[in-house]
Amino acid sequence: MSIDTRTAAHVAHLARIRVEEEELPALAEEFNRILGFVEQLTEVDVDGVEPMVSVTPMRLKRRDDRVTDGGMPDKVLANAPDAREGFFAVPKVVE
Repeated sequence: MSIDTRTAAHVAHLARIRVEEEELPALAEEFNRILGFVEQLTEVDVDGVEPMVSVTPMRLKRRDDRVTDGGMPDKVLANAPDAREGFFAVPKVVE
């Protein structure tokens, strides 16, 4: 796959990046180098390789899944700028 200057300009527009017209060929070349590297990665044989979270084998610490801050809605709602009937009140955004 090859990126031309028109596509590079489109990608820059989508990313909300201002790129001057004279910089577009260099940006397109950089995109092509990145895509070339990604294509090299697809050539690597990964059959039999287990997916991993980290490069070092480790197990994350686990905790019991239980509620620890519940049972105090009055304290939670005390921080709200507007609370009604036990809920946060927010402005209506959809008519």
